[in-house]
Amino acid sequence: MKKFFMLIAMLIFCGMQASAGDIYVSSDRGNDAADGSSNAPLLTISRALKQAREWRRLKLPEADGGIRIILDGGTYRHFAPIFVRPEDSGTVQSPTVICGANGGAKPVISGGMEVTGWKRGCDDPRLPAHVRNKVWVAEAPLLGNRIVETRQMYVDGVKARRASQFSDGVMERMKDFNAEDETITIPTPKFDLKSAKQLEMVVHQRWAIAILRVKSMTDDGNGNTVVRFHDPESRLEFAHPWPQPVIGGERGNSSFFLVNALELLDEPGEWYQDYPSGRIYYYPEDGKDMNTSHVVVPVTETILVVEGTRERTVGNIRFENVAFEHASWLRPSYEGHVTLQGGFRLIDAYKLAVPGLPEKAELENQAWIARPEAAVTVRHAHNIEFKGCTFRHIAATGLDYITAVSNSAVSQCTFEDIGGTALQMGAFPDGGFETHVPYIPAVKQDICSDIMVKDNVIRDATNEDWGCVGIGAGYVRDVTIEGNEVSHVNYSGICVGWGWTALESGMRNNRIIGNHVHHFARQLYDAGGIYTLSNQPGSVISGNRIDNLADAPYATNNRAFYIYFDEATDGFTVENNLCPNAEFGYNRPGPALVVRNNGPQVKLNKED
Repeated sequence: MKKFFMLIAMLIFCGMQASAGDIYVSSDRGNDAADGSSNAPLLTISRALKQAREWRRLKLPEADGGIRIILDGGTYRHFAPIFVRPEDSGTVQSPTVICGANGGAKPVISGGMEVTGWKRGCDDPRLPAHVRNKVWVAEAPLLGNRIVETRQMYVDGVKARRASQFSDGVMERMKDFNAEDETITIPTPKFDLKSAKQLEMVVHQRWAIAILRVKSMTDDGNGNTVVRFHDPESRLEFAHPWPQPVIGGERGNSSFFLVNALELLDEPGEWYQDYPSGRIYYYPEDGKDMNTSHVVVPVTETILVVEGTRERTVGNIRFENVAFEHASWLRPSYEGHVTLQGGFRLIDAYKLAVPGLPEKAELENQAWIARPEAAVTVRHAHNIEFKGCTFRHIAATGLDYITAVSNSAVSQCTFEDIGGTALQMGAFPDGGFETHVPYIPAVKQDICSDIMVKDNVIRDATNEDWGCVGIGAGYVRDVTIEGNEVSHVNYSGICVGWGWTALESGMRNNRIIGNHVHHFARQLYDAGGIYTLSNQPGSVISGNRIDNLADAPYATNNRAFYIYFDEATDGFTVENNLCPNAEFGYNRPGPALVVRNNGPQVKLNKED
């Protein structure tokens, strides 16, 4: 009987597939003047979406059983975002599916351009003498009539390292942090950096980093150098109290490294882009001929936008077996990068001389934030699914369900080599909304809800902004995060909640179950494999496996936990989680937090 019903289901499915309208796209043999048939495919995804939109507008029979936009294997380069709008919406019975063709070849939607025309050797006196005949130089590509600027470069599928003061993973302890003078004192570098006009300092500060553009460096004659920075990041870095660098912490002073100067290009695998020429310098490993390598720099920060409005949402769209690659992140080059937490940059912040807000009497600081950039964004949408997709070589956030997204799913996807947070969802109120005030939207549906995040693999995220996370959810409700593997992140693994508040805010019924989080907190502390904030009634953390908590080499404290119940966490039942010990963090949890039967004795039904 079971086989009979399976056969009936397959016949129904095949019938639906046969009645679907198919539009074929090929990056190799396509032509946007073609009809989109398998023998005459279109060239671009945008043109295919337009054809599908017209089928629906005109109520043609091709749309009756759903529309499939079928992409051949290959690379589809887009230097402006692909825009999916309410007019592209399908229905439950007739969805729109953008998918890879059968046969295993996964199409790549890329925001990157190739760098070619490499020449070996350079006599620029800024370069260390011993590498001048080993460095290769190329002109940056042009997009339109402008030189492409970039902070990321990928050589044969591997992210290259920006020229740095130290080897990969190495930092140095600062000597002093002076908020009044807005200076940081460091040991005098061994490099002569007086001509390094694009120099940056990356600062390790508890649970976040700061990227500060260097304005001046003054040698004090005693082996130390006093560093000053450009605004706005200088003002933000020295005015905001949380987090700031630490002098005299449990494990020593906060650390830093200098980056982005031709003078620092001294190790294989490093690169630098000059300004304003745009010229790119690369020191390859093993004497590689760069003209035989495939070098890509990202051009656009956002590759795909799925966006409706509160009045007209977009829905019933599925992306399947598609890769999204090469999204840029440029903003720190123009204004630095100082964050509050989770990669959310500050637009203003300061310590209160007299503490207290109506919503939080003990609050001693205020902060206003902005959301990180993302390769794929979704707003005001329902039934949006990503299945079996890949997000790779992304410089900021991978996929972001921003606001008013419901009944959607991300399943069986792979996120790797992500500079920021791999998968983000929900409100982190920004702009003019002070971040400690509970968020209660005027329109209830603006909170993201009923999202399933299941069976995804996330690895090597947070590799540009260490303070980002694997999976991050802000103000959300009825969200399930299940069966995912999150590993090799520099801060926390899975984070749910925002607001630092015990008050009612609409967050509720969130489930974090059956995930495996490992090799986390690799650089920053005040972290958790699973991390929560604020009151979330009816929520569950259960059946997770959390292990390989890293010993972050430059952390200034020992505050890292398998599960961290940060400020005002409440409403969770936390049970049957497997970890080496129940080493959990608590920061003023609420009375409805239930924690029981967690630790090495737990037996999971399924262990990786």
